Amino acid sequence: MTSVLFLRQGSRGLLPLPADLAAAGFELLATVDDCSKLVQASVQHAPDLVVGEATRPDDALFRATQTLSEVAPRPVLLFTADNDAAHIERAIGAGVHAWVVGGYGAERLRPLVKLAQARFGHEQALLAQLRDVSQRFEDRKLVERAKGILMRARALTDDDAFQILRTASMHTNQRLGQVSEQIIHSAHFAEAVNRAGQLRMLSQRLVKLYLLRLADVQSRQQQALLDDSVQRVDANLAWLAKGLSQPSFGDLLAQPGATWQALKPALKGKPVAAQVPQVDALAGRLLQDAERLTTSLQSAGPVASLQVLNVAGRQRMLSQRFAQMALMDLLGVEEGVEEGAASRSAAMTAVQHDFERALAYLNGLPLATPDIRAALDQAATGWQQMLAATPQDRRPAGRDRLARLETVANASEALLDLFEQLSTHYERSMQVLMG
Repeated sequence: MTSVLFLRQGSRGLLPLPADLAAAGFELLATVDDCSKLVQASVQHAPDLVVGEATRPDDALFRATQTLSEVAPRPVLLFTADNDAAHIERAIGAGVHAWVVGGYGAERLRPLVKLAQARFGHEQALLAQLRDVSQRFEDRKLVERAKGILMRARALTDDDAFQILRTASMHTNQRLGQVSEQIIHSAHFAEAVNRAGQLRMLSQRLVKLYLLRLADVQSRQQQALLDDSVQRVDANLAWLAKGLSQPSFGDLLAQPGATWQALKPALKGKPVAAQVPQVDALAGRLLQDAERLTTSLQSAGPVASLQVLNVAGRQRMLSQRFAQMALMDLLGVEEGVEEGAASRSAAMTAVQHDFERALAYLNGLPLATPDIRAALDQAATGWQQMLAATPQDRRPAGRDRLARLETVANASEALLDLFEQLSTHYERSMQVLMG
């Protein structure tokens, strides 16, 4: 039995609709006398159609039927005395499927209901077709973007990239567009994690380069690297500000931005020993800010795959942090504020353990390609070179100290290059891109 929600607007009882509907075999669920309650009643009773009586339909009625068509679409049959052509046109646009002027005969009720239902069914079919076409169009755009990501990341041809998408679509029982959207989402968060991770590394690299400039070790080269690091911090903060959702990450992004504005001026000009603790403390704060942002970004994306990228990216920071602490030890510089009561030796040991644990983790992953394996082997060698340059029992002097300073400078940059390559490999790996 077809169920009906009856809407009455205006004078009561002009038409015997409720009785005639029941006589014609329709189930009357409820009567609504207030247009503003039409949607609520329709959601509550879920009728097969809405039949209304309105002597002079007004804006409230049209707003109600329009909202109904958007929230809970139903066939709407309206009986009225209004023959205004403008109102008829407005009614059709507002979700009324049959506008009957000047009354009815009881025998016409069922055909009129069928008319409203037929028009509603046709309308819904057209909307479904439109949604399907729109979805196909959006899917095609997503597929093209995803193919571009795969082609750049894996040096694939257009056909090979499409084949990967199609295979993933079949294996996961998802549309091509859904698989493509996942790749776009994963690639976006992978780049965000990589860039936020670079902020961690750069915070420590800046202190290291500041110390090397202070010690006058390869001054011109270290100044060039310092300038490059400053530009990279600016570029990464700008990319993250543009690429991340402000409601989701704005507060986490504001913190490293504010810290950077305090640290950046301290890096200008000739390095001064008395300024090292301030530079070190601000860099430590930037490190903490960037760590919070990176962790949050990893959690927002495909966590398992992004963890690999985060670990590899963190190795860049640990190599630079260990190097800057080793330089402080070699130069006899006072500890930074962020060290607190912990001795530098204990802090260096903790960093060393973190680095070596992560290196073992990366070596144990099954996704290592020949390029990744070679880079990890080189990283292990470079790490041992930097450890060998670190003072053990006594602080070196003269040529020995200079040689150690240069070894730390060169080994830390070599390690940084290797883990930059590794981070890129992991960022572009299929495991990360496929989420």
